[in-house]
Amino acid sequence: MSTNAPCPPDAQDSAQNSALGHAPEPEVTEATPASTTPATREVPKAPGGRRALVGRRVFRTPLVRRVVYAVVFEAFAILFATLILTLMGNPPGASAAVGVVSSVVALIWNMVFNTLFERWERRSGHTGRPLWVRLMHTVLFEAGLLVFLIPAVALLLQVGLWEAFLYEAALLVFFLIYNAVYAWCFDRVFGLPDSAQ
Repeated sequence: MSTNAPCPPDAQDSAQNSALGHAPEPEVTEATPASTTPATREVPKAPGGRRALVGRRVFRTPLVRRVVYAVVFEAFAILFATLILTLMGNPPGASAAVGVVSSVVALIWNMVFNTLFERWERRSGHTGRPLWVRLMHTVLFEAGLLVFLIPAVALLLQVGLWEAFLYEAALLVFFLIYNAVYAWCFDRVFGLPDSAQ
């Protein structure tokens, strides 16, 4: 699925770098010192064709990238969901329980969904994750998550399905924005997944 050493930039990348005033990446030759070769070859691209902020490949496999992406996302999600539900008048303990259960369900769904999405992305040939692909990713992920979470929220907060739906709708508005912002920031820091490069 993933190669650890992406191909050197092609002519189009070099032309874009020159047009943007960026220095082209040096070619790796046998005369290039070994200490600079891995960093030069392994810097993933971030959104907009820029280099990732970390300046090197951090995740050696797509699975490791997905696990880190999902765990960090859900750690923040527990905090935000607990805070939002408490501000909506629910007991803090029940709000925290909803946050934890929602995050566990979302973590599992995230792994399944992103695996399927990246498979689609690879097969369809879409690269760079333009805005419409990011929006589609976010909307499909959140819609699938609602199917799983409405019954769980109803049970944990001891409310009906309609009220649970309303709570989830409020959280959905927040998480649609959070998901898109988080995904862009993660890709900017660590680079796009191999399937999108």
